[in-house]
Amino acid sequence: MKLPLHSTSIGVPCLRIGIAALSVVAASLSHAAEDGTTFPSKAVKIVVPFTPGGTGDLLPRAVAEKLTGIWKQPVIVDNKPGAGGNIGASAVAHAPADGYTLLASPPGPLAINQSIFRTLPYDPAGLVPVSLFATVPIVLAVRTSLPVNSVQELMAMAKASPGKLTYASAGSGSTPHLVGSMFANMAQLDLVHIPYKGSSQPVTDLIGGQVDIYFDNLTNAQQFHNSGRIKVLAVASAKRSANMPGVPTMAEAGLPNFEASTWYGAALPAGTPAAIVNKWNTGINEALANPEMQKRLRDWGAEVVGGTPADAAAFMKSEAVKWKKVASDAKVLAN
Repeated sequence: MKLPLHSTSIGVPCLRIGIAALSVVAASLSHAAEDGTTFPSKAVKIVVPFTPGGTGDLLPRAVAEKLTGIWKQPVIVDNKPGAGGNIGASAVAHAPADGYTLLASPPGPLAINQSIFRTLPYDPAGLVPVSLFATVPIVLAVRTSLPVNSVQELMAMAKASPGKLTYASAGSGSTPHLVGSMFANMAQLDLVHIPYKGSSQPVTDLIGGQVDIYFDNLTNAQQFHNSGRIKVLAVASAKRSANMPGVPTMAEAGLPNFEASTWYGAALPAGTPAAIVNKWNTGINEALANPEMQKRLRDWGAEVVGGTPADAAAFMKSEAVKWKKVASDAKVLAN
């Protein structure tokens, strides 16, 4: 006996729905089977929301190298630059909450962007802090041909020629932009902001004399300062850096309340099981404790942080409050 035509037309969709339902169940069972003991059972990905080459890329790569050895699984770094780190952060916030996609980032996507972007392609609450890698002092650098050798001389020049001196940044809303704005605001200077796309070109143009000032992290700046291609006038940390002992702090240079460092942290998609968050945290702390890694970080001028997910969450929350005020005082908007 032949089946009615309508039975056939109903049967195919029903079959498809059944297969889809089985797939969901299988995925759920697979996810449920993964825990802090079995994770990771395959390659994992670290998303860096900026271009390759800077400290924000080198540090996650160094951690990834150590984690590959610890976990015996490939740990791959995937650069997703753009929009002040929002593209990479969005990719992680919308990734499956299974622990296989981690965000490794400087402050922007984790503590700043919600205060300077009118709209974001992700909800900051969609990212769960995992750990802090390290902090790196910010330095005030100028082109070598600029006839100043101290912060006081730089401020005097800027006040004598308002609107003439330029400061570069890695993009509107980036940490160098905020720190440059904070400097101009606190010292009551009229400086011209020159935004770039990324952190490599500003240094190149500072060396070439196309821009006057750049607030860079110490890791990037020290090699060019030591070779005489730029002049570092001050470090913005609370104390002098062992890598540049002859360079004064901003407080010593005449701005007592000026302090700024960049930092690098990690986050997973919201909803990631606590056991897997802790597995990442334990792995990162083990990687950071490696003697070779510690030496590498010291050479970069970085200070290892580590700590628990709760430590990272509290720190990022405090940083969000701090930079929100800076952005508001300096009237910084990225879009």
